[in-house]
Formats: sequence, C-alpha cells, structure tokens
Amino acid sequence: MTERELLVIAAKAADDKRAEDIVALNMQGISLVADYFLICHGNSEKQVQAIAREMKSKADESGINVKRLEGFEEAKWVLVDLGDVVAHIFHKDERNYYNLERLWGDAPFEDLESELTP
Repeated sequence: MTERELLVIAAKAADDKRAEDIVALNMQGISLVADYFLICHGNSEKQVQAIAREMKSKADESGINVKRLEGFEEAKWVLVDLGDVVAHIFHKDERNYYNLERLWGDAPFEDLESELTP
C-alpha cells in the first residue's frame, strides 16, 4: 500500500464521520515524522472520538497497524499515528488555537477533493 492510499483511507474515514475542513499536507522532504499530515476537526468531543475510532477501524480492516493513538479520552486533539500518515483530529476550538496549517506553512496541500464525498 502506498502512502497516498493510506492517506485516502484515513481521509475517507474522517469524512464518513462528518469531520470538517479535512486538509492533507505533503510532508515529504519537510518532516522525518511522516509523509503526510491529515488535519480535520469535529464539533464535539463525541464527534472527535467517533472520527478517531472510525480511522482506527478502517486502518485495522486494511491491515494497517496504528502505531499510536493519543489524546482520545480528552478528545481535544487526537493524534492517530499510521506510520507514513499522521492524522490530527481536533476539537474545533483547539484547531483554531494550534493552527497546524500555518505552523507547517511550507508544506504543500495534497488534493483530496476527488476522493471525498461532495
């Protein structure tokens, strides 16, 4: 499975649980941590947890080992480490505060438009 295919699985899982403002940053050559960062948010703690749970479930179904899942109980910022893809699932208020898109402003955006439901 390619890194891009892994990114699409994670993005679709987030989209299935109505995550908002799903953004992918291409981190290749910028970060040694992962090839892609997936960033999205939910409007409540329950929704943030549902997005993380769905992402883990879809990864498991695809035979992908979730290396780390952090912040699930607090559900303000959940990190799902899928290896080459690291997903950041924020509560809406926390996303605005941390603004990872600005922090990693030199990373190009990856187009997921055609992969997600309109």
